Amino acid sequence: MSRGPRAVVFAYHDVGVRCLKALLSGGVEVALVVTVADDPKETQWFASVAETARDYGLPVAMPEDPNSAAFVAQLAALDADFIFSFYYRSMLGAPLLECARRAALNMHGSLLPKYRGRAPVNWAILNGEREIGATLHYMVARADAGDIVDQQAVPILADDDAREVYAKVTAAAEIVLVRALPGLIEGSAPRRSQPIVPGQYFGRRGPEDGRIDWRWPAERIHNLVRAVAPPFPGAFGDVGAERWWLHRTRVAPQTLTPGEPRLIGAHGECQLVCADGSVLRILRAATASGPLDLARLASDFERRPVTLG
Repeated sequence: MSRGPRAVVFAYHDVGVRCLKALLSGGVEVALVVTVADDPKETQWFASVAETARDYGLPVAMPEDPNSAAFVAQLAALDADFIFSFYYRSMLGAPLLECARRAALNMHGSLLPKYRGRAPVNWAILNGEREIGATLHYMVARADAGDIVDQQAVPILADDDAREVYAKVTAAAEIVLVRALPGLIEGSAPRRSQPIVPGQYFGRRGPEDGRIDWRWPAERIHNLVRAVAPPFPGAFGDVGAERWWLHRTRVAPQTLTPGEPRLIGAHGECQLVCADGSVLRILRAATASGPLDLARLASDFERRPVTLG
C-alpha cells in the first residue's frame, strides 16, 4: 500500500501552530517538527509549536544550526515529500531544501512581492498600509523570492495594532494552506513566478526603532504606536526628564495651530498637538513606574500645556 504525503515542518509562532494543524487535518504525515527554543527576553504572547507537536505525539527537534551537515543528513533520511516553513526563525539553505522529494514551501506574512523579509506586519502598519495577507510560495536560496502558490489578503483597519493584524494574517495563512494543500498533494497546484520589486525587502526591527519624533504628523506617530504596541517593545518619547511609552492612540479629526509640538488637555484626555497642527489623542500610556493617569494629566495640561523638544 502506498503511503500518504510525508512532511518535515519548520515552524514557530501562531502561524506555525495553525498551519501544522492544517497539515494534520489534511492527512499529511508529519515526520518531524523543527522549532526553536523560546527567548526568555521575549514576551511569549503566541502559541507554542513545540507544545502543539507534543500534544499530537509528533517528534520535535530544536537544532542550534538547522543547516549543519549532520542535521541535513538526519532530514534526508526521513525521505519527506515536502518541507514546510511556517514562521521559522532561520533561513533554510539549499542542501536542506533539497531533502524534500517534491517541494519545499514557505508561508510568508505579506502579499508577496511586497514586504519580503522580516516583520512584514509591523512594517506594513508603520507605512500606513490598508491591506496585508499571507502568501504560500516555493522556497529558493533567496529570501521570500520563490514562485507563488496562493495568497490571501486581509484588511488593516485605521486603528488596528500589530497583534490584531497578526491574528488576521494567521487566519489568512490557514485559509491559504487548506485551500492549496489538495493541489500540492495531487501535483496540480499553481506556480506563479514572483517579480522581485526594488525597495520591498525589509529588515529586522529593534526596540530603538520605536523612538518617536514629536515633530512628526499625528498619523505617522499613530502608525508607529500601533506597529509596535505591546506585546512588542512599544513607541516612546521623552516628556521633560521622563520617558513615555504610548500604547494606544487615535488621530483626532480636528487640526489646531501649527507650531512647537505640545501636550494639551482637552475633553478630559491628553492630546498631542503636532508641529503641523494635526492632533493625536493619547488613550493609554506608561512610564517606567507604570501606567499614567491620563485624566489627571489632562487636567494639568489644560491649565499648563507642555512643549516637547
